[in-house]
Amino acid sequence: MIFVMKKLRLALIAGGLSGEREVSLKSGDAVQRALDPNKYAVTRYDPKDGLAALLHDREAIDLAFVLLHGRYGEDGSIQGFLDLLRIPYVGSGVLASAMAMNKKVAKDVYERAGLHVIDHVHLTARHGASVEEILERLGPSAVVKPVSEGSSLGVAICHGKEELDRGLDRAFELDEEVLVERFLRGTEVTCCVLGTRVLEALPLIEIVPTPEYAFFDYRAKYTPGATHEICPARISPALTDEAQCAAKKAHLALRCKVWSRTDMIIHEDRVYLLETNTIPGMTETSLVPLAANAAGMSFSRLLDRLIEASLHVT
Repeated sequence: MIFVMKKLRLALIAGGLSGEREVSLKSGDAVQRALDPNKYAVTRYDPKDGLAALLHDREAIDLAFVLLHGRYGEDGSIQGFLDLLRIPYVGSGVLASAMAMNKKVAKDVYERAGLHVIDHVHLTARHGASVEEILERLGPSAVVKPVSEGSSLGVAICHGKEELDRGLDRAFELDEEVLVERFLRGTEVTCCVLGTRVLEALPLIEIVPTPEYAFFDYRAKYTPGATHEICPARISPALTDEAQCAAKKAHLALRCKVWSRTDMIIHEDRVYLLETNTIPGMTETSLVPLAANAAGMSFSRLLDRLIEASLHVT
């Protein structure tokens, strides 16, 4: 007698309505290509116009693989919808997604967990504090960030009053809340964490944008050749261990599940946490597949692990 293994019915959700839609679609394409067709029966859904189809097909879905970056996907919105439909999914739930997406909330969580964050000012209105007051507190250079955007959308490094004015205007066009951080020069690294309770930190990646980019902004992230991504990072074993431990602490403190990627900057031998991504980019050249490859794990095997962990949360 020949037994045929039943394929897992997988809903691959990509696209969406955020400013990161195109990146999400590319992640969806890459993941679909890498999934083993002998193991998975994959159906694509784009929330831009496909929520009705997802609702209709809910009884025929074993697991959803959410690859929506930014608003309405990484902030807990789609997770809440899937919870209502009783469709299990890869990754973090509503609470963890919402906390990680909000940079101010995430910083508060990091601090309560004993992790280092950069000194910052939180603004809820364009004129909540004067530019002069901000610069007096943070120094002559600052980094402006919309609180709930991903892929560095709206982020600007500002030197002096005029640049800070422009940076705040731009950030408030994208979000109702804005963070202004002290600008620190250092080594930017990112750490991918796998698991829910039993955690594995993958090799650190060092991020070095080419000279024409001031930092790892949207263009530097997604323009081929714009950034050198060095794995493992060129830092000491002690700092490597500290950064990996910090990423795991952030994962636990934010109540992440299955996977996350935490971005950090090392300044004067101290690791500062920047943010945690609950749905990192997943193209073939993205950071999580790069770290997995450095750990001896193919892209397809990485996807298998994420799916297996989501079906048997450990």
